[in-house]
Amino acid sequence: MKWQFHLVSFEGPDAYSRVGGLATRVEGLAAALSARGHETHLWFVGSPDLPGHERLGALHLHRWCQWVSRYHPGGVYDGDHGKAGELGFSLPPFLLREVLAPHLAKRGARAVVLAEEWQTVGAVLHLHELLREAGLRERVRVLWNANNTFGFEGIPWDRLARAATLTTVSRYMSQRMREIGALALVIPNGLSPDAFELPERAAVAEIRGRFRRRTLLAKMARWDPDKRWLGSVEIVAEMKRRHWKPLLLARGGQEPHGQEVLAAARARGLRVVECSWRRPGGAGLAEALREVDGADVVNLASFVDPRARRVLFRASDAVLANSGHEPFGLVGLETMAAGGIACTGRSGEDYAHPGRNALVVESGDPQEFLGLFGGLRERPQLARALRREGRATARRYAWSEVVERALLPRVSSVIGAFADA
Repeated sequence: MKWQFHLVSFEGPDAYSRVGGLATRVEGLAAALSARGHETHLWFVGSPDLPGHERLGALHLHRWCQWVSRYHPGGVYDGDHGKAGELGFSLPPFLLREVLAPHLAKRGARAVVLAEEWQTVGAVLHLHELLREAGLRERVRVLWNANNTFGFEGIPWDRLARAATLTTVSRYMSQRMREIGALALVIPNGLSPDAFELPERAAVAEIRGRFRRRTLLAKMARWDPDKRWLGSVEIVAEMKRRHWKPLLLARGGQEPHGQEVLAAARARGLRVVECSWRRPGGAGLAEALREVDGADVVNLASFVDPRARRVLFRASDAVLANSGHEPFGLVGLETMAAGGIACTGRSGEDYAHPGRNALVVESGDPQEFLGLFGGLRERPQLARALRREGRATARRYAWSEVVERALLPRVSSVIGAFADA
């Protein structure tokens, strides 16, 4: 059966709308659904300077709230509460009138609405009521997905559970939601096809050759205490004390915690340098790293595009994805797909199996990681096995696999009888 899918999200593919993992998620999911022949609509808070509607084959991009975004040039989360209110007020009647109702007028037609995060709750509740009034609620599957715990305190959970089937991205998140009385099905995140493209060999070889006598670590995450940045600094400091000659390539965001992290590194006697570049891809990254000799921590100040990211993950001896609170852990999975060695925490990374496809730390104690990583230094064959098994694991999380294995069966099994709710 071919469904009409509607993905509703704040983030999306525009530079204005792309902030983090949510944009990556909805882009990958939309592409996978449309590739299967499902008519797919992605509704997001898009750039005010691009077309309101754009069609790419079976995929429709709808840039909503553009009339609000014109007054908020700082990006999708600039003025987010006002945008969330506008999304909840104006999108449901337009969606029903212009797209859903004409589609559902066809014999046997069905539709799925999958909304993401707290900003879309108002839109879900409004759409639920409009569908009931139109007598169409039983023919539309409505799901609401939580990627993180952000905004949970303001969600009317009982009303939302009556309006939609709740989903989330990991068993860890499902348990966090259960603690507040919200029961959610688990539909994991996935990876787009480009995540499995082989990293640029020349760039990988150059970086490995340049730092062959050093222990090369990478970490990409928001500057947030939950990401255990300070613990990562302690790891580097202890490695230096042991004469392992560490080099941490760090890419954070714009959060103020970053200055605290870099100051802590300097206080531990680590030399911190900043590195930027303009040339895209792994070649640009490799070229920029020619100038960091003598550093212990490199603050990567430029955008690390997907090609450069794959090179970074593959060339590193380990990627520190060791968060204390991690709803899913997309960086760890991307590391595996690129053939790198991921070190994850024990929260949302359902895909990580200790010693088989990843290093898994239970605590924030740097000594735990050093013990695990020390075993790899002594047994290079184990490191090679982790890389192979990690890549095989990642393939099971390709979006095409997730859609087939987890999303479509959930959609088909959800009972849409909400008329008397």
